[in-house]
Amino acid sequence: MNYVILNGKKSTLIKGLMIQSLPFVSKPLIRTEIEEIDGRDGDIVTKLGYSAYDREMSIGLFGDFDICEVINFFNSEGEAIFSNEPDKIYKYQVLDQIDFERLLRFRTAVVKFHVQPFKYSSVPDSKTVTTGSQTFVKNYGNVVSRPILEVYTENGFTSPVTLKINDDYTLTIKEPDDVGLSLTTISIDTATMIIRGLYPVEINATRYVKGNLMGWKMAPNSDTKISWTGALTQLTIKNISRWI
Repeated sequence: MNYVILNGKKSTLIKGLMIQSLPFVSKPLIRTEIEEIDGRDGDIVTKLGYSAYDREMSIGLFGDFDICEVINFFNSEGEAIFSNEPDKIYKYQVLDQIDFERLLRFRTAVVKFHVQPFKYSSVPDSKTVTTGSQTFVKNYGNVVSRPILEVYTENGFTSPVTLKINDDYTLTIKEPDDVGLSLTTISIDTATMIIRGLYPVEINATRYVKGNLMGWKMAPNSDTKISWTGALTQLTIKNISRWI
């Protein structure tokens, strides 16, 4: 049976909802910039990264359905798992309104998911270390990944903690002198470059971290060394593997 899981909720739990067809498994397009120069043969192609793209899925209604529950299920954004790729998570938004008049009349409609280019593992894809000064993690995906780092130190970041990837690209975490708030847990998303304080309160903690986030890349199908210095109590590395 076809199904989709949106933000942890399975479509089979929605009364009267049937997934008639799933999106084809496809890859995102690469955005490019093409430059032509007078007097030069050919052109210059610059790759700008992968594009977000749309995935369409057909749905139907049967039996004693609840149209409000169906509407609320698809009026969403977040994480999606499709039954033809149960081991992958997509980041999605439903941007186009579903033709619910057609759905009610003909009992069928199309849902268009706007998905980001990268897929992540639906099984636990993290590693936590509490001892030592270095660890190795492996990106089992087919494209370079950029991890989330959750750093915990028992007494806060009044003293600096440094993180390094493959003996390069150092990040230094230090409480600013004028901040007046001692955090013990900080999350660094090297893909989105969002840095948050998680405990004792959730705040924007960008000022706590210095260094080159752009260099924090893990090559596909290979081991990556992550090392640290300072009074680090626990380090959790998330989103280790990534696919297109």
